Amino acid sequence: MTQVLLGVGSNIDPQQNICAGLDALQQEFGELALSSVYQSAAVGFAGEPFHNLVVELDSTASVGQLASLLRQLEHAMGRPHDASRFSSRTLDIDILTYADCCGLMDGVQLPREEITENAFVLCPLAELVPAVIHPRSGQSYADLWATYSNPRQRLQRVDFWWGDKHISSADSGSE
Repeated sequence: MTQVLLGVGSNIDPQQNICAGLDALQQEFGELALSSVYQSAAVGFAGEPFHNLVVELDSTASVGQLASLLRQLEHAMGRPHDASRFSSRTLDIDILTYADCCGLMDGVQLPREEITENAFVLCPLAELVPAVIHPRSGQSYADLWATYSNPRQRLQRVDFWWGDKHISSADSGSE
């Protein structure tokens, strides 16, 4: 089994679509570990705010198989096949890391570059797996988050339920 970290987000009915995505991931992979859910402004285009979280799971699938399965899930949730990278979406699931792999694997660049660029990825990673080491930088996610600085990317933890699990509380503050 390989430890996989996924970035999950939505800005179209995020409560419903993220929950449906988590249901599908749990059905496929079993137990999931989840960060809190954070709201952030759309990046790269004008659109509704996104809700984002990080999911940790174990998988026996190859990177290519996993990427294909995630694209199928996104499309089943209503994401158009020809959607622009910078556009609103019902569900977006990205492979952030696949164990400690680095480089291009099955057409997927690992680790995903946006980990260190975007607060909506790095903050939930630092929360969920603070001691895990980023495969390229050699620093823990907690250390990377502690030194992160981009005042344009503000996050707000949001109240979020998945089934009967309260996975995120708005009263926990903002980042």
